[in-house]
Amino acid sequence: MTPPDDKAAAGTTERIEDVDVTTEMQGSFLEYAYSVIYSRALPDARDGLKPVQRRILYMMTEMGLRPDRGHVKSARVTGEVMGKLHPHGDSAIYDALVRMAQDFTLRVPLVDGHGNFGSLDDGPAAARYTEARLAAAALALTEDLDEDVVDFVPNYDNQLMQPDVLPAAFPNLLVNGASGIAVGMATNMAPHNLIEVVGAARHLLENPEASLDDLMAYVPGPDLPSGGTIVGLAGVRDAYATGRGSFRMRAKVSVESITARKSGLVVTELPYGVGPERVIEKIKDGVNGKKLSGISDVTDLSDRQHGLRLVIGIKTGFSPEAVLEQLYRHTPLEEGFAINNVALVQGGPQTLGLRELLSVYLDHRISVVTRRSQFRLARRKERLHLVEGLLIAILDIDEVIQVIRTSDDTEAARTRLMQVFDLSTLQADYILELRLRRLTRFSRIELETERDQLRAEIAELEELLGSRKRIEQLVSDELEQVALRFGTPRRTLLTEAKPSIAGTSARAKAAAAQLEVADVPTRVFLSTTGRILRVDLPAGADDAAQIPAPARRSKHDAVLSILDTTSRAEIGAVTSKGRLIRFSPVDLPAAPPNSVQLGAGVRVGDYLALADKKERILALVALDSVRTIALGTRQGVVKRVTAGDWANKPEFEIISLKAGDEVVGATTVTDDDELVFVASDSQLLRFAASAVRPQGRAAGGMAGINLAAGARVVFFGAVAPGEKDDAVVVTIAVSDQTLPGADPGSGKVSDFAEFPAKGRATGGVRSQRFLKGEAELSLAWAGPAPALAVGADGASRTLPEGGSRRDGSGTPLDMVIGSVGRRIG
Repeated sequence: MTPPDDKAAAGTTERIEDVDVTTEMQGSFLEYAYSVIYSRALPDARDGLKPVQRRILYMMTEMGLRPDRGHVKSARVTGEVMGKLHPHGDSAIYDALVRMAQDFTLRVPLVDGHGNFGSLDDGPAAARYTEARLAAAALALTEDLDEDVVDFVPNYDNQLMQPDVLPAAFPNLLVNGASGIAVGMATNMAPHNLIEVVGAARHLLENPEASLDDLMAYVPGPDLPSGGTIVGLAGVRDAYATGRGSFRMRAKVSVESITARKSGLVVTELPYGVGPERVIEKIKDGVNGKKLSGISDVTDLSDRQHGLRLVIGIKTGFSPEAVLEQLYRHTPLEEGFAINNVALVQGGPQTLGLRELLSVYLDHRISVVTRRSQFRLARRKERLHLVEGLLIAILDIDEVIQVIRTSDDTEAARTRLMQVFDLSTLQADYILELRLRRLTRFSRIELETERDQLRAEIAELEELLGSRKRIEQLVSDELEQVALRFGTPRRTLLTEAKPSIAGTSARAKAAAAQLEVADVPTRVFLSTTGRILRVDLPAGADDAAQIPAPARRSKHDAVLSILDTTSRAEIGAVTSKGRLIRFSPVDLPAAPPNSVQLGAGVRVGDYLALADKKERILALVALDSVRTIALGTRQGVVKRVTAGDWANKPEFEIISLKAGDEVVGATTVTDDDELVFVASDSQLLRFAASAVRPQGRAAGGMAGINLAAGARVVFFGAVAPGEKDDAVVVTIAVSDQTLPGADPGSGKVSDFAEFPAKGRATGGVRSQRFLKGEAELSLAWAGPAPALAVGADGASRTLPEGGSRRDGSGTPLDMVIGSVGRRIG
């Protein structure tokens, strides 16, 4: 081969430079990291959106894809965003669009999707098969963009302009959360309830020095789109304080009867981001790997009408609660969520707590309202300037026309109008463009009305801009309106229960069938309004009854039933349909002994599977043979049933009810107690519990009270021997001509000793004389004094003074009483 010519080589244009590899790599990496952090992965703390999400919403707004218009192909939206604003691939844009349309991902979806937008287990259909338009909530993020409320920046090729941030009429970052992985940092924020977040934001506006505890009174924890339960709130508080923390999520699971002899676990809500197929796969792996036992089968019965329903069959002889604890340990029925509140603030990434997140958003919103008000003020001043000039022209229209006709050209006409009528250039140009149809008398009246209205609006805007307090109040009012429009009730239940910790050690396997909460003495309270709460005493406490009454009364504090037990014991709940449902107090919310308030409890229906909305929990009972369970029905039947071996039956009937009958009261009794019936015709009957012999579960009971024609039982209960001297009887009489709950009626409080004991199956004695217009008792109660009455909302109501005659008439009441029970303590 001929060697290359030296001259030819010297004449080439190739130029080689020596560059330090370390310096080049550092520079290139920093440029890449900067691009990922600021332009792709992290949301802005003001509107809670990443650039691609913001560009999608803005472009859909520009395309007119409002909620009241038809859907368009998602591919069209993706193409518009990619071609005009987002210099990245269409898959990234479509993925962001899909996420904003998924109601299981965002607490308040921003895109209204039509078609297959995926599920927790499957991805969405291609963009050419789905359609989209803006959701109503998205309009709240983009409204007022045309009023100079935010800065606009050039797009990637400097041909178009796009908003640097959206106005965001609600705190989207907290409400919908965010997730993203940047270079050297990541963000993972949980969704929250819109109503709660708005309440905290408004409170911070009114009280800038509000503490974290004050804000957490409004935002107690995340509210996940999938519902479920958050167990352990210490990590949530850490996240709200420092921006970093973690919590555990549990599925909502109830024990139900699958067949007459088989029970199962029914999952109706899953942890955030967990799909049913993933749960089923993990359960099968656990059974095959011998980590899970007691499971017979898993069936997915989910559909669009009833939502998620995952049924896990339990083998005979296994405790559903123990199996559920294993599932919490080894399957995604319990998952962790690590909060890392990293967002962009003034162009830089920061880790923010709850107070900082709200402060950044409120500062942004105050800026938006201020700029919007300044814009509107300027526009109204401009319009007023033109209207005033037009009024001058209409008042001297003949002279105006003469000036214009005698002018050589437009410039001369403009100059002469400005000189003759003392007008500005804008006013003169506007008059020259005036149409003849504006010269009517009615147009003049319209202009004068518009002028007065403009002056009033200008004065109002100037007053608004002159007061920071008024701007903050306007921001607060607008937040309230957004919460009313888009707010929904909380979905996620918050509890302080201890989460399960998965383990593979021998000790963990041996403890798989045990519950995590220590088995300590516990007292369980059930309120008359259906709220349930437990109070734990320190291990080794001798008397669970030594629980002090609360320092002040709260809502729902009228007690229907109290049961002393232990936290991991099995207890029963008797329902109005004559069923007994087994459950353990371990999952109930606990309150410290020194602050027992049933308003802090939860609805008992959230934990127990009731047949329908008409079924009610009447009493809590112990599942032992020491005491018998007494029941009274609406048709006057009484029954005592002895607790038997019910270890493998999660629920069962304890009385055979006749057609149209239901249980109105239940309690545990001994032979020394007295049973009490009160009928709607005011007859009260008390007799010894020993007069009712215990029967089996399938029996229908025996005659308890002899009812008159048309009468029904409104109360059944028991009074213990030690309570007789202090017991009282409360009766409420109402008219039968008014709607239920509309007539307060009259009430009476009498001593229980005033009523003589009678034999079983007799008619009893009158407990209240009806006033004119009164026809029946709406409710009654007998128990230890003092009695506590509450309304339908659980708020306390005032009862008449005690000591009334047995058959005396009642005292008119001021407010409707919904229920009566005993006091706590």
